Amino acid sequence: MANAHRTRRPVPAGRYDEVRHHYDVERSLAERLRVSTRAERLNLYRELYDELFRQVPEHPLLTLDADARRRVVASQLGFLRPLARPDGTFLEIGAGDCQLSIAMAAHVRQVFAVDVSAEITSTAVFPDNCQLIISKGCDIPVPPGSVHLAFSDQLMEHLHPDDALEQLREIYRALRPGGIYVLFTPNRLSGPHDVSKYFDAQATGFHLKEYTSVELSRLLRQVGFRRVMVPVQRPGHTALMSARPVCAVERLVGHAPGALRQRILTRTPLRKALGRIAAIK
Repeated sequence: MANAHRTRRPVPAGRYDEVRHHYDVERSLAERLRVSTRAERLNLYRELYDELFRQVPEHPLLTLDADARRRVVASQLGFLRPLARPDGTFLEIGAGDCQLSIAMAAHVRQVFAVDVSAEITSTAVFPDNCQLIISKGCDIPVPPGSVHLAFSDQLMEHLHPDDALEQLREIYRALRPGGIYVLFTPNRLSGPHDVSKYFDAQATGFHLKEYTSVELSRLLRQVGFRRVMVPVQRPGHTALMSARPVCAVERLVGHAPGALRQRILTRTPLRKALGRIAAIK
C-alpha cells in the first residue's frame, strides 16, 4: 500500500522502489539547478538532463509506449495544424524525441526542433526540412523573425525562474509579427506535477517552478506579446479566445478549499483550459 511508504499519492503497484529512485535522482539533480548561477546554467541544463536519463533508464520519456506516443503526437498535430501555414516555419521548444517536429515537417515549409539534450533523439530520422538545434537552456538559436508558429509542451515549468523571462524574450525574438506561441504547462494550483507529487506538497524535481495562468499572462505581456489567449480545440479547428475570463475563474478557484480546488482542477474541463496559453506577437 502507498501509505506504508508514506507517500502523498498512491504509487503505481509494484513500482515504489523505481519511483523512489527516480525521485531521489531527479530531486538531487534539480537542486543543483536551483542553486546554480546563470553562468553555470549555460551548460548545466544539458548535463543534468543527460545524467537523469542515464541514471533513470525507466524515465517515462524513455519508456513511453510507442502507440501511446503516436496518440499524443496525433493529438498535438490536430491541435496545431489549424494554426500553422504550409509556407510557414514551425518551432518546437523542448522537442524531446522530436516526433511532433518530424510530423509537422509534412505540413510546413521549415521546422526547428530545439532541446537541451540529444540523448532521446539519438535514433530519430529527420526530414530535410526539420533541423534539430541544441540549446544551452533558455536560448533559441534560430533566425530572428523567422517563425510563424512556436509550441512547447511541459517546458516552462522546467526552467529556472530566473531564466523564464529570458527564454520568453528569445521566443518573442524568433517570432515574426503576428506569430503565435502556444504553450502547454501544468497549472500550479493542481500541482505538483513532476515525480515529487508522490512525496512533496510543492514541486521539488525538475519542475523548478509551476505557474498559474495569471502568472503566465503577466510574463507574456511583460516581454511584449500584444495578446494573450486560450486555445480551444474544436473539430477541424483551433479557436483562440481571450484569456481574461479563464484567469478570472482561476482566481476564484484559487480561493477554494484544497480538496474542492483539486476536484475542480482535475475533474472538469477547466483542467485543460488552465494548462494552455497562446500569445500573439
